[in-house]
Amino acid sequence: MENKTEYLFTSEVVSPGHPDKCADIIADSIVDKLIIGDSQSRVASEVFVAGKHVVIGGEVKSNTQLTDNDYNDIVLDALAKIGYNGHPHFTKEECLHPDDVKVQVLLNAQSPDINQGVDQEDGETGAGDQGIMFGYANSETANYMPSAITYARMLMEKVYAYALAHPDELGVDIKTQVTVDYETKENFEECRPQHIHTIVVSAPCVSTMNIDTVRALILGLIKESGLPEELFCAEKTIIHINPTGQYVSHSSVHDSGLTGRKLIVDSFGGYAPIGGGAQSSKDYTKVDRSGLYAGRWIAKHIVASGIAKKAIVQISYAIGVAKPTSVSVDTCGTCINGLNDDILSSFVHDNFSLTPNWITKKFGLDKPSADTFLYADVAARGQVGQEDYPWEKLDELDKFESLKK
Repeated sequence: MENKTEYLFTSEVVSPGHPDKCADIIADSIVDKLIIGDSQSRVASEVFVAGKHVVIGGEVKSNTQLTDNDYNDIVLDALAKIGYNGHPHFTKEECLHPDDVKVQVLLNAQSPDINQGVDQEDGETGAGDQGIMFGYANSETANYMPSAITYARMLMEKVYAYALAHPDELGVDIKTQVTVDYETKENFEECRPQHIHTIVVSAPCVSTMNIDTVRALILGLIKESGLPEELFCAEKTIIHINPTGQYVSHSSVHDSGLTGRKLIVDSFGGYAPIGGGAQSSKDYTKVDRSGLYAGRWIAKHIVASGIAKKAIVQISYAIGVAKPTSVSVDTCGTCINGLNDDILSSFVHDNFSLTPNWITKKFGLDKPSADTFLYADVAARGQVGQEDYPWEKLDELDKFESLKK
């Protein structure tokens, strides 16, 4: 009998049409609108999507003045871009239609107690909250992201693009999941995936499509998604497509959505710790957002420079204090050339200030635009791991590579 070993790791991804992602995208559409109008806007606008209702709550301080009608337009525009644009192929009982949406705005002014610590008289910006953030990278893919979430994203993007182009067949509330087999724990620790073990895809279809047709369609999309040939074999991989059967009713009409409920989907797919604070809905002074970006940038440089095969970077802050209260690097035993985590932690602490001002300037976080990045797009695509984000650029490799000499 064959002595077969398995060491499995799974990550999931949801499309922009998932109700939780709808909430994130609406919240960050508000962040974009306010910061583009006033770069000093301070925003923490949570969104709850339930049935046909969208509730916007939280705190805002901005010279960009928005009326309830403006917020209503932001919500409807965001939903239309996601794919909830009133197409007739799904009934109003089956999915969300824009003419049914009711928006309630419950925003307050930001507390002056918080503001006095954030916007300081000397021009420094204190952290908008206390908390911990984790950045991560590993050597498993070209963009230094873990395998399972990378491939789950590839599948989601393929099926979602098809749904947008063919609303007469598929809806946009899609979930994908990929299980990677490393075969041994050593392979997992050394970032050596062996093959894709299981794929799960759930995508809504119009009521006139039978389940066999849907499964054949999505199987074709899986095969065309660009999964690496050395890891994926359609004949050997376990594939579940709409495993409960026909899936027609979807969207917030059948599943509520809330800002910040997809943090692992948004980050590293469970391969690394998460700080617990959401990125979407917050301006750049909130270190739950900016600290994640900085941590990912540092971790990516450590791995891309060849110092280690993987890196976890933790950064912590105190509210109203600019400098981090701690910075630590954990390369999980994969460091080379006599380097160690103590050296790397000290190097990061000494060379990068990691204050909110430094992070904001480094990545242009106060200047979202169609030409650079939009926070709503980041909410839709994932907070990290997309090559075109400013915090994904490997622009200081020389500084990290100098440690190897």
